[in-house]
Amino acid sequence: MTTTVQRLEHPEVGDIELTEVLFALSDPSRLAIVQQLAGGAAGELACQAVGGDLAKSTRSHHLKTLREAGVIRSTPQGRERLISLRREDLDARFPGLLDAVLTDGHS
Repeated sequence: MTTTVQRLEHPEVGDIELTEVLFALSDPSRLAIVQQLAGGAAGELACQAVGGDLAKSTRSHHLKTLREAGVIRSTPQGRERLISLRREDLDARFPGLLDAVLTDGHS
């Protein structure tokens, strides 16, 4: 049996739009996912480890929204996907935005 890995689309750095990033980060569950990724030492987490106890379909929806906005990268790794924060890309496109969002209310 052959398994085909679906490549997911990720916007190029220059195509990341501020309104899409802000929309993606406006949901508390998605913001929590980004905070989880930003606080992780590994830099990448398995898809199942992201989002705590969210239902699989809910987690998938949130990850898709974050990926399409350019906030995260989803990389196939065997039978799973590794999720990472596109911090360098976001910092290059919108300097200081991610730090401001992640530290808001936590200073």
